[in-house]
Amino acid sequence: MRSILVLPLLFMLLISCSVRPRQSFSDTPMPVAPDYDSPDAWAALPQTDDAADAAPADLRDRQGEAAADVFFLHPTTYTGKKGHRLWNGPIYDPDLIARTDSGTIKFQASIFNGAGRVFAPRYRQAHLDAYYSDDQESARQAFQLAYSDVRVAFEYYLEHYHHDRPIIIASHSQGTTHAKQLLTDYFDDSPLRKKLVAAYLVGIAVEADAYETIPPCRDEQQTGCMVSWRTYRTGVTRGNPRQNILVTNPLSWTTAPQSVPAEQNPGAVLRDFSTIYPGVCGAQVADNVLWVEKPHDFPGSFFFWTKNYHIADYNLFYLSVRENARARVDAFWAKADTK
Repeated sequence: MRSILVLPLLFMLLISCSVRPRQSFSDTPMPVAPDYDSPDAWAALPQTDDAADAAPADLRDRQGEAAADVFFLHPTTYTGKKGHRLWNGPIYDPDLIARTDSGTIKFQASIFNGAGRVFAPRYRQAHLDAYYSDDQESARQAFQLAYSDVRVAFEYYLEHYHHDRPIIIASHSQGTTHAKQLLTDYFDDSPLRKKLVAAYLVGIAVEADAYETIPPCRDEQQTGCMVSWRTYRTGVTRGNPRQNILVTNPLSWTTAPQSVPAEQNPGAVLRDFSTIYPGVCGAQVADNVLWVEKPHDFPGSFFFWTKNYHIADYNLFYLSVRENARARVDAFWAKADTK
């Protein structure tokens, strides 16, 4: 049994072990492009046995009976290593596969297996340093390459798996960087917008008015809308409060500033994956971010010495997000049945 938070330790490992690119993007070898006709190019598919099938406690994987699909874009797990200081991660590298699957796919993508069939493409993700590098042109090209894979994967999904089913777009961190563009290219003011259950754009700032036809979700059952949050300890501010940044409270599913107490948090999954911890923290929308008080009952965890809870954006609210995704799918079909 794990005695310390898995995701925070993974995040610290990524930071401390990062091997940064030394050359410009144009002078760095390009990893082999993914072949989405092969299951090896996917971290999760409904027909394969993968980490997105995991379900803690007495929950169960419902993909076999799901009435919707989930297209999940994982966050940054590539930090380079000795031997290849690339701007983009090689998706077939065994170490990178293990890091991605045991962390983000198991602890994040699995949230959605109660609401839909989970599709999670591997993509040549930009190196973690692309967010911080002084070489902004190389960083831009690295993100562009990563998104080109995401786009190809989504088009493959549409051609081979979609079959006119409703879709949830879910993402975290770098995944959200790409999901934002995906919504622009395929959903906003597009016929596919009618199939959008909701977009969970977590871990990256999202403007509330980013799209013409995809509004912020106003409650827990609205469909065709988006939710977003970035989690910090109470008191932390990010950016100008007058900015139009969307912050959704994943306990109330509104953007209202009222604090929701910890007693209304149905459960986090952060320590041993098989255990759900109810009531670990409340949440409040404030100053462009989501505030939570320091979560309790996690001896030795990173919560005691950091105020940035980015790595736990989803997992502090695991059960709430899981229940909400299913509620929105049910609401989508309820509306469809009345037409």
